[in-house]
Amino acid sequence: MQLPLGSDPRTDQLKRIHAALIAAFGRIERPDTKRRDPVWTLVQGVIGARTKTAVSNAATDAMLERFGSWEAVAEAQIDELTALLSNQTFPEQSARRLKDCLTQIIAERGQVDLRHLSNLETADLMHWLETLPGIARKISAGIANTSIFERRAVVLDTHHRRVMQRMGLVAPKADTTRAYDALMPVVPEEWSAKDIDEHHLLVKRLGQTSCRPTNPTCASCPVRNECAYASA
Repeated sequence: MQLPLGSDPRTDQLKRIHAALIAAFGRIERPDTKRRDPVWTLVQGVIGARTKTAVSNAATDAMLERFGSWEAVAEAQIDELTALLSNQTFPEQSARRLKDCLTQIIAERGQVDLRHLSNLETADLMHWLETLPGIARKISAGIANTSIFERRAVVLDTHHRRVMQRMGLVAPKADTTRAYDALMPVVPEEWSAKDIDEHHLLVKRLGQTSCRPTNPTCASCPVRNECAYASA
């Protein structure tokens, strides 16, 4: 007779980390607004490299208001887009990547529309997105998780990945794709897409406060007891 296996200790660790972060920072839930549109999420991701989220959100809204449609954005001149994205960290690079990405979607779908992805399994959905210019694992997971698709996919920005590496849940030199592949199998089965999104936002906040890239304040960290780095 085969006895049932216990839960993965990494899953239990994620649960404890999540509970401790909620106790420290409170609950986080994204507003149910137009930012649930998968195309909006794609655009925000493409232009948002190394830029604060609030700045990229505002730029995405302003772009759609200025041009009226994502098809019109795809047809816009690079200098027009660059000027509109002047508050981004890399405005010209962001403009070119966005134009290329939207142009490819139009070439494949006839318009800037991602509704067909709702029929795909999560892995296939993300793979399709990652064939587009400027879309890698962080953005594809963000579209899958935070948009109306509501898929169980962990978004890993640099803060989240760094925290997971210091916790010992992800290999020290793992890139975003490897970190995602390591974490997804141990995410608690009962966590919904919204739970996973909240977890990401809480871990991101930790990375922006206690668990900074340099000189982390381990003594005041709410999850120091779970951290391999803090106990080293």
